[in-house]
Amino acid sequence: MTRARQDRLLAMLVREDDWITAAVLADSLGVTPRSIRSYVTALNARAPGGDAIESGPQGYRALPAAALLRAEGQSEGPTPRDRLHTVVRALLDADDGIDVFETAERLHVSPATLEADLARVRALLGGTDLTLERSAARARLRGTEVAQRRLLSRLAHDEMDAGAFDITALRRSLGSGSVDADELGAFKAALVSELGDLGYFVNEYGMSDVVMHIAIAADRVAQGRALDAGRGAPTRERAAVADILGRLTAEHLGVRLGEGDLDHLSTLVLTRVLTPGARASGDAARSGLEPRVARAVREVVERAAEEFLVDIVHEDFVLRLALHVQNLLHRAREQAWSRNPLTRSLKSTYPMIFEVAVFVASGLQERLGLEIQDDEIAYIAMHVGGQLERRRRADAMLTATIVCPGYYELHELLRSSVDRSLGQDIEIVGVETRVDPDWAALDTDLVLTTIDPPLPAERVVRIQPFLTDADVERVRLAAARVRRGRRLARLRTELERYFDPAAFVRGLPAEGGEEAAIRRLGALLVGQGVIDEDYVERTIERERMSSTAFTDALAVPHALGMTASRTAIAIGIADPSIPWGPATPAGQPRVQVVALVAFSEGDREAFQTVFEQFVEVFSERESVQRIVRRGIDFPGFLDELVAVIDG
Repeated sequence: MTRARQDRLLAMLVREDDWITAAVLADSLGVTPRSIRSYVTALNARAPGGDAIESGPQGYRALPAAALLRAEGQSEGPTPRDRLHTVVRALLDADDGIDVFETAERLHVSPATLEADLARVRALLGGTDLTLERSAARARLRGTEVAQRRLLSRLAHDEMDAGAFDITALRRSLGSGSVDADELGAFKAALVSELGDLGYFVNEYGMSDVVMHIAIAADRVAQGRALDAGRGAPTRERAAVADILGRLTAEHLGVRLGEGDLDHLSTLVLTRVLTPGARASGDAARSGLEPRVARAVREVVERAAEEFLVDIVHEDFVLRLALHVQNLLHRAREQAWSRNPLTRSLKSTYPMIFEVAVFVASGLQERLGLEIQDDEIAYIAMHVGGQLERRRRADAMLTATIVCPGYYELHELLRSSVDRSLGQDIEIVGVETRVDPDWAALDTDLVLTTIDPPLPAERVVRIQPFLTDADVERVRLAAARVRRGRRLARLRTELERYFDPAAFVRGLPAEGGEEAAIRRLGALLVGQGVIDEDYVERTIERERMSSTAFTDALAVPHALGMTASRTAIAIGIADPSIPWGPATPAGQPRVQVVALVAFSEGDREAFQTVFEQFVEVFSERESVQRIVRRGIDFPGFLDELVAVIDG
């Protein structure tokens, strides 16, 4: 456990690439600051050629050697996870199983330790259609080749961080002699190129995952473990993809795949990474769409648009999403889920978009009878976010006035430069060419001026007559401050209406996990008549579908559907932090603030403001620590929250 926490600490520091206090690190890992100091000492001792972590008054931050230490996995010996994966690979490679005592001796552990590893193997087999059998000293895996490959892909993802493709991790999962990194890279490039020539758009996020499955297939076929044929005649589309895969695996990976493997892999390619390209008309794309899928997607999109007041009911969007969902159905039948390396960042950066995606996924589960996992929800969020992006950018546009005293066409040149460099961020609605303008009458969001104003102001930005890169950066920073100020001002107004001193808990217990915390906070709102017990149960159901831990410190549990008698927020503070959500290879996520939100029908428009901006406030580590440490009671919590919002 200590080694695993050291690795999680290292991953956090590398990912953040900035100073993090010992208190924040301790809360994230569920340990004391003293333990953090010992972990840092141990990591620096393991680092090749110098310290990996620097300490200072601001806490700790990663040095260049940290990334190398993390990539190379330097250690004093194999970790328990390394040993577990070694045992699984041995079981997969041996048809007649492994001898427990011989394997323990080879791994330099006791038979009791290996028995504990086998117990963890059984836990790892959940949902794989594999079983672990014991006969005296021998242990063996039973199950189909497809199921064994699924287990290998699970090992590979376990080795990888946040679902990102990593050839080094893949080689650890398959064995160092399995695939050549350069050849696999060349194979991927050739595959993407040839699929593009067929007229497809390629989803690069899914492609890396498919390449991993192709590498697994090549490795297994090389060991004489090919898949049996049996699907019948392939479609023309699948046959074309299978032909490409057959040629490229032989050329780059040195393996000739049989009919069963080509059929399986071409299906993965078609359902994970391909969508009709520019040459495919809307009618052609619809021709292969199942009517029940098209109907379900349209119904759910219309409901989501009404529920969240978002503009997503457009024919092209519904068609693209329906094609994606049809591929998702195929993946569900194969139990071949797609990983999404953006899941974590999408959830924390765009919580509102992710929430719309969860609502859509819930409706599709109900209508189509399929399970949709978090990574698949993230792909739906990417569709939703793409549709909303144009409108979001328009809503974020700020107005500006240029103050540039007239001298020939200087003001016209300046306006042209501003439009060219900042046209995506601001709209110039006026140009003032007097040397003594009426500053009080300039009521735009920003004022860009080449002369000094009488008094400095947040929205007034001094620029040069000939726009420089530094000017552009200053204007963008000022625009960001204005947007944030507006958002948080709206948030403060809404929150003061929804908080209640009687719905505040300091000291949420770690026992019982997220369900216990939801029931504790939900009981406070039930007692006030805001929600009923059914709302609490639906909140737990929503939590099981996708964790509401939108940042490293904040969870916002809620039910799908705005059915509260009035909008209210129950707050729970956990100090130290508590575990929240499913465990990951990197460890158990933890949070310090839980905000159970209950929205009423009449507050639909406020939902976006409260939900998205509330998450934004708690995405800043220093703000979280300030609120948690000083918010010892409800008045203190509210004071600190308002202070953070007001900056």
